[in-house]
Amino acid sequence: MNMTVQDQPWPPIDELVPHRGGMSWLDRVLSVDADTVVAEAVIRPDTFCVEHDQVPAWAGIEYMAQAVAAWAGHRALTEQRPVDLGFLVGTRRYESTVEGYAVGTCLRIEGRCELMGDNGLGMFACRVLVDGDCVASANLSVFAPRNGLAFVKGLEGTP
Repeated sequence: MNMTVQDQPWPPIDELVPHRGGMSWLDRVLSVDADTVVAEAVIRPDTFCVEHDQVPAWAGIEYMAQAVAAWAGHRALTEQRPVDLGFLVGTRRYESTVEGYAVGTCLRIEGRCELMGDNGLGMFACRVLVDGDCVASANLSVFAPRNGLAFVKGLEGTP
């Protein structure tokens, strides 16, 4: 069952994703369940990478990735684990019908888990909507190790 914000008081976004400060682009989670996430972000003048009063369309990938991070954070909290680092491994078929997102625009970011392996590798079908219209879509490949910080530390010194 997909619960909405009216049914469930979702934790603040900074409790669901490891991003902080200017790197935290989402404003809130609207709904989340075992397979899907819906988040919202408003483009503000101080939003990271605003140029000429808009965020470039390629940034849609990061909005999608942060929505997936919120899904993973919710999953971690549900399983009584700490929210941890995850990694965007790549994207496939990123398509956008806009050149950017203007300041003042409210983005609705949706993600659906297509596959999540026990090894932490997963695939999400994502899209960005503005006023109900899909303006960007992509498939994201992600990696969510059980201890992301230890994983990163293990890479130190690796060529």
